[in-house]
Amino acid sequence: MEPRKLEISVISDVHLATHASKAKLVLKYLKSIHPDTLILNGDIIDSWRFSRSYFPKPHLKVIRHVIKLMEKGTKVIYISGNHDEFLRKFSEVELGNLKICNQIILELNGVRTWIFHGDIFDYMIHQAKWLAKIGAALKGLLTMINEFLNVIARMFGWKELFIYKTIKSGLIRDRSLYTSFEKAVCEAARKRDCQTVICGHTHVPKDTIMTTESGRIRYLNCGDWVEHFTAAEYMNGEWVLHQHSDTDEDLSVDEFEILNDQQVLQSMYKELVM
Repeated sequence: MEPRKLEISVISDVHLATHASKAKLVLKYLKSIHPDTLILNGDIIDSWRFSRSYFPKPHLKVIRHVIKLMEKGTKVIYISGNHDEFLRKFSEVELGNLKICNQIILELNGVRTWIFHGDIFDYMIHQAKWLAKIGAALKGLLTMINEFLNVIARMFGWKELFIYKTIKSGLIRDRSLYTSFEKAVCEAARKRDCQTVICGHTHVPKDTIMTTESGRIRYLNCGDWVEHFTAAEYMNGEWVLHQHSDTDEDLSVDEFEILNDQQVLQSMYKELVM
């Protein structure tokens, strides 16, 4: 099947280097599209957890495929997030078809669209980063437990579990937790004279029109590739929130592989260079 032609694809919160990341699904999606521009909207590589030296082959293949897209002419814009904030020191660096930045404003058919990760409007990230990191570690532990239970579930032909997603849905049934975040994002976008804003960070995909004190604005959250598998896509003058289809095979656990620092570098070299 020929890849779908797109002008722009925006994905965020892939969290490579963690057990939660569904790298196989990310790779399948990237192989299904041929975008003029691919925007990686933050938290693509999870540096908060990278020190654990967990980087399976499917995760490396995602990076390798992004490089292949650049070789074929796709412009890749990597917008830094809080989990890959180490890239913020390289903001506005351009190397061939790769651009690293903290945010970008695009003018598409006369409509200004602001794209950024969104963590700058997260109070906890800035005021209690240690607490956010503890939360990330606990989520990682839940994911490992979830993987173990799903191995058993597959053996008996049972439906796979999503513990973290179930807990999260129970806590935010009315989505009110994100109301202040969305309002802050939209107000800031209007002040930048933008009519559309696209962010990630919350892992909650959403496409809605919000009314602010400065006027109406379209709010798009491109979701994540841990629970929802969504992307914001632009083609023929219109943004859509794309839901990637999945199968049980796609959602199977990535090969478990613990490597030391030298082995990680050797594996990355083999995948990216050889």
